[in-house]
Amino acid sequence: MALPRIFIDGEHGTTGLQIRQRMAERRDVELLSIPEAERRNAAMREDMLNAADVAILCLPDDAAREAIGLLDGNNSTRVIDTSTAHRTDPDWAYGFPEMAAGQRERIAASARVANPGCYPTGAIALLRPLRDAGLIDAGYPVSVNAVSGYTGGGKQLIGQMEDSTRADHVAAPHFLYGLDLHHKHLPEMRTYGRLEHEPLFAPSVGRFPQGMIVQVPLRAEPGDAERMRAALADHYAGQDLVSVASQEEVAGLKRIDPTELAGTDRMKLFVFASADGRLVNLVALLDNLGKGASGAAVQNLDLMLAAA
Repeated sequence: MALPRIFIDGEHGTTGLQIRQRMAERRDVELLSIPEAERRNAAMREDMLNAADVAILCLPDDAAREAIGLLDGNNSTRVIDTSTAHRTDPDWAYGFPEMAAGQRERIAASARVANPGCYPTGAIALLRPLRDAGLIDAGYPVSVNAVSGYTGGGKQLIGQMEDSTRADHVAAPHFLYGLDLHHKHLPEMRTYGRLEHEPLFAPSVGRFPQGMIVQVPLRAEPGDAERMRAALADHYAGQDLVSVASQEEVAGLKRIDPTELAGTDRMKLFVFASADGRLVNLVALLDNLGKGASGAAVQNLDLMLAAA
């Protein structure tokens, strides 16, 4: 029986390289590859896309849309797109298996899967179960504050952070961006967080390669924090990759290190509250390239292959 053929379109970028490294030792798939010297060979790229059983697109949005165009009429190549091009398209399955009941099955059965963004993975993981449980109103003015490892910015930012000889070297230990309050991740946060309005989003980058903290601060009523923690724990019960810190664990914490889960595909959620219970801080801890990108793509791939 032939092995499923996997083509990573954009395998020389940050996300693509990580996916390829994860797949390199596997013997249950055949990896199709374009040599780096031929990566701009359009005909070879089109052939690979159409020869694959699953194509994983690790490309900018416009190039991802172009790749889908090259599959016109091809009903056999299934696609995982890691760009933002199709994340809110209702014809694409949103690739967050733990998000809601039935999502894992929808991904497994889909020919088109949109891999989530790293920041939305944390935000939606916190918000969606609480919205579904009726613990947050759809119209609540949600804020999302986050810090990511610099690998989330791709090769350009990695070079700026790591090479001090560059004219555009970034020496800051931490910096805020998205200062115009517009960000490409906002539509998917609103859509899959089931919010009436896009959240106020303040992203930032720290001087560490991989890791991420996403925070959603809320005003609440006494007792809401424990109800929220219980709802999250119930929603993610039995999940391998997503866990919820217990009340006892939260009470013993003094700080959270954004790099704690770096190098893993896991995500951990926390619910913190003020003494009077009227302020709550929901926190997601993950690796921006793990559960936030490459790890999620491989998780979705495995679901799709298992259903083939």
